[in-house]
Formats: sequence, C-alpha cells, structure tokens
Amino acid sequence: MPEDPRILQLRQMRAKALAGGGADKIAKQHAKGKLTARERVETLLDLGTFNELEPFITSELSETTHEQYLGDGVVTGYGTIDGRVVYVYAQDFTIFGGALSEMQSHKICRVMDLAMRNGAPCIALLDSGGARIQEGVKALGGYAEIFRRNAQYSGVVPQISVMLGPCAGGAAYSPALQDLVIMVEKQSFMFLTGPEVIKAVTGEVVDSESLGGSEIHMCVSGVAHLAAASEVEALQTARHFLSYLPSNNVENPPYFPPQDDPARMDEALNHLVPLDPREPYVMHEVIESVVDAGSFLEIQPGWARNAVVGLARIGGHSVGIVAQEPAVMAGVIDIDASDKMTRFVRMCDCFNIPLVTFVDSPGFLPGVAQEHGGIIRHGAKLLYAYSEATVPKVTVITRKAYGGAYVVMSSKYLGTDVTYAWPSAEIAVLGAEGAVNILYRREIEAAANPAAERLRLAEEYRARFNNPYFAASTGYVDDIIEPKETRPKIIAALSALRDKFAPAPPRKHGNIPV
Repeated sequence: MPEDPRILQLRQMRAKALAGGGADKIAKQHAKGKLTARERVETLLDLGTFNELEPFITSELSETTHEQYLGDGVVTGYGTIDGRVVYVYAQDFTIFGGALSEMQSHKICRVMDLAMRNGAPCIALLDSGGARIQEGVKALGGYAEIFRRNAQYSGVVPQISVMLGPCAGGAAYSPALQDLVIMVEKQSFMFLTGPEVIKAVTGEVVDSESLGGSEIHMCVSGVAHLAAASEVEALQTARHFLSYLPSNNVENPPYFPPQDDPARMDEALNHLVPLDPREPYVMHEVIESVVDAGSFLEIQPGWARNAVVGLARIGGHSVGIVAQEPAVMAGVIDIDASDKMTRFVRMCDCFNIPLVTFVDSPGFLPGVAQEHGGIIRHGAKLLYAYSEATVPKVTVITRKAYGGAYVVMSSKYLGTDVTYAWPSAEIAVLGAEGAVNILYRREIEAAANPAAERLRLAEEYRARFNNPYFAASTGYVDDIIEPKETRPKIIAALSALRDKFAPAPPRKHGNIPV
C-alpha cells in the first residue's frame, strides 16, 4: 500500500522544524561548545518525556526574507523531571540569533500560562541576542507580555532561568523576576546596555565578560544565584534545585527518606564556638553538621558572603537555611546581606518551605555609606519578610544576637515558632564592651587603670545580661540546648509544626519597603 502523501508531508515538516536554522548554523553552535535548543531540553528532562508545542509557528518576517524557520527561534513544551511535570522553553540561537519576535513571545507566554494553570514549574533556557529589531515595537510588546506573566505567576509556580548564552537589553528583566538564575561560566552574559552601546555613549571600552558575565553577577551584582562550568552542569543544577521545591504554592515540598540518622549528634559542635567572642568560626560547619549529610545547596555563595542562604533537608524534609557567617565581616548585616536574606526568606514562604535560622551577628554594619545607602530601608525588608512568613520557623542563636540583628533575624516575637539558644549565645542590645563604654563612661575614666576597669565591668555585664539564661528567664528563648543536640531538636520542632496554620489578615498585598 503506498504511503499517504499527507503523512509524508508531516514528516518533512517535522524534519524541517527539527533542523532549526540549518546544519551550518547547528555546526557553528557545536563548534562553540554549545548545545542546540532541543539538545538542551532533552538533557534537562527525563529521557524521552519531552512533548513539543507549536513547532510549526513562523514569523511574519519569513514572508519578507523568504526564510521560513518553523518554530520561530524557540522550542516550547513539557516533560518531566524526576517524574514531575514541568514546562520549558528554550531559545534557539540558530534562528535569527534566538532574537525575540511577536510569535516567539506568543509561544513562550502560551507555555507559561499552561504551567500556571496546571501548577507546574516553568524553566527558561535562554540564549538570545535580544529583541528582533526588524519587528520593532511588536517585539517589545512581546517582552512585556512575558514580564507580566513572570510577575503574576511569581509565588504560584517555581520559575527558573538557565542562562546559556547572551541575554541583552530588556530581556534581562525576565530572569531577574524569576526564583533562580543559573549562569554558565565564560558563556552566558546579562546586561541592559551592551559593550557597543556603552562605548558609543560614554567612550568606555568594556568586554561582555567583565560587564555581565557569571562572575560579575555571582559576586558583584547579586543577580545570579548559581553558576556552572558547563551547560550540562547548569541543567543538572536546575533539576537538583527543583528537588527541594513543590510543583506549586499549594503543595508541600517533596520528601526523601533520609539516609542520615535523625537522632545523630555531632560532638564537634560542642567545641566549635570559641570561648573568646572576638574569635571567628565557620557557620558552614554548623549547617553541614545539622542538615542531612550532603544535602545543603547554597544559593548566591559568592555575593554578600557575610550572610548564608540555601536549601537543605533535615530528616528528609526540605528546609530553607538562613544564617550569618562570622568568618566574614564578623557576620555583620549590611545592605547586600539584607537583600540576599530577604528574597530567600520570601521564596521559601511562597513555596511552603520551613525556615531554619542560625544567628550570630554583632548587628548592622555602621558607617555613613551604609546609612546613606539606605540600610534602614534594606534592613526593614528583612524584618518585613520574616514577619510576613507563615511557614514553620525555627531559630538557633549560636553566639551574638545584638540589637537590631537579634530582632530582624527571626526573633521569637516576630512570630518564630521555636527559638533555641546555645550556651555561647549573647543576646543583648549591645556587646558588653560597647554597653559599659556608654553606661560606665565616667567610672572608667576616673579609675586608676581605665583599661582594667573597662574589662572588669564588661565581664560583669556579660555575666549578668549577655547570656542565654537571662534571655530564657524573660521568655525570649524557648530552651537552651547543647550544640550537639541541634539536629534532633530541629527535627522534633519541625515535626510538631508540620500542620501549622497561620493565615494572614485579609488584604490585597502588603507594602514591603523596596
């Protein structure tokens, strides 16, 4: 029986769609060490689960250039990651450099709408030179449609951007609106005004890497959250990140039976905090000792390193970790650290991930630059985020919790459910030295040996006020525990809080001090 010509035509059209911009352009993509859009999608998703949507769409530009590229520079569809449905779109650099057109925007918005309606994550694989100039304002309108959905669907389903090439101009706002931005080292770039524009306007010569490469956005701007050495590693990182999150805001995060003993106690924690409060220690060691072995995924590790945020599992359940790093700037809170912790707290609250906070901070960073830069406004963001969060919240004060740092770091009276303190905890308005300089200035100046008198008064103040027992006697902490007990105590607390119900007052939304 002869083959149906309609079936033959369909096969030819599918082959044309799969060819992207053609063999030559695919070869150029591979020569740069880059995968094609479809190869990226197949690498991201579980094997054989990808179902493409709208592969035959073309641009109006095809009619004027006589180059008809099916799919119009973006591959969209759905599949699974670890068996869970996700929606994905991947820009195809082999077609007009992945430049965004009206129809490309239509395809992206379509897949974003499906993700929201079906309560599934949406992952963007970005590799584009920007708006398709030939389409003028239509391309700009297409970007606006995407941005609006990024904002409206924020906190409803997880949104992830994997930067696999350039993302220039207004296009950079889309990843900035999403929950996680992953960049590939030496390959992906983000900037609003490119090197050519900067040179034309200011005369300054700058290259793409130093302007908006992964190192800049990981360590300087704070736009990116994670970086990878290769495309495959970046795509695997996206899969790993999603394993901590639910598919949407009404589900709970996935549970993994722990391979780590929930009752495990690490004796080393009892000896970690130095007796001298001026000596640092490494908070990462505390975190790694408390969470399930190997489960900590630090977010933004290179930016605002005096603060630590990341996802982990404790007893098999996802948790968000927020902490200070006393080994960096003594764990002081500055503008960038406030912003870093604020956004992470809000993301966890969006997706029902309990928060575990480790506190060791001498306070907010003093100085004219910080005050003029708006440290009050930025610190208020963190205060707002913790106060607003309704997920289970457990706080552990490991050492210093002075002044505003005590208050904003998920203190008990911001609505934290359980607050523990280690015996090394110092909870006070000021450190002992600062307090006695104010309270006993005249006595110190009049003493025969002012330095010795200051030291004596500081030790007396510390013994009387800067200790966890005074805070516990007034109800500011719930219990004082040995450091080695931290893991089982947190597991027990989170288990008791699993069915927490704390609805917010009816309102359209709050007015966070941005």
